[in-house]
Amino acid sequence: MALYAIGDLHLPLAAGKPMDIFSGWDGYVEKLEAHWRRLVKPEDTVVVAGDVSWAMGLEQSLKDFQFIESLPGRKVILKGNHDYWWSTKSKMEQFFARHGLDSLQILHNNSIAVGQAAVCGSRGWLFEQGEAHDQKIVAREAARLDASLSSAGKGLEKVAFLHYPPVFGEEITPEIIDVLRKHQVRRCYYGHIHGSGCRYALNGTYLGIEFRLISADFLGFCPMEIPEKPNKS
Repeated sequence: MALYAIGDLHLPLAAGKPMDIFSGWDGYVEKLEAHWRRLVKPEDTVVVAGDVSWAMGLEQSLKDFQFIESLPGRKVILKGNHDYWWSTKSKMEQFFARHGLDSLQILHNNSIAVGQAAVCGSRGWLFEQGEAHDQKIVAREAARLDASLSSAGKGLEKVAFLHYPPVFGEEITPEIIDVLRKHQVRRCYYGHIHGSGCRYALNGTYLGIEFRLISADFLGFCPMEIPEKPNKS
């Protein structure tokens, strides 16, 4: 019962918006499927850290989610900045149930136990623009992350998954970092960063937390296995 993670699938099957116009994305859906089927077993869990589908609504997203459903394992999905199909948790769960998407679960203000880990997370936010409304979004995302981590079962390691990186180059989102430290999170995985930006991504330790980038192109469209235990620091 292994745990894997990957972000930023940007699936184009529903909206007809392929990513292969960008360098390194040629044949990415086929690569993703091949790697996923090679690695992931039916009893495993894969966290998909946002930017799942280019669809603009739930009904339009069906082909992308049927593709994900066809892949092995349980899938835990959180929101990214391009997930315009995202709705309320109850509406998404009803949509999944109505279409037989039984292996899909939504991570939103909750946590999901996988072995000895509690999968927790939220979209997060990167203070890229410095606009006044950003602070409200940061506060809301920090609260959602706090709710997710607070819901984790006793005795489980709280492993955090975010779409936006809390640390990127010189940019830091202290509200998110504070929540991670409050809950003594030792591992945090994030997506959102692509292409040349990956050189500035943190793949290491900051304030005692191990951070890893899991965007699909950075991983070569191959889900990353999450170790059962954090690295010794």
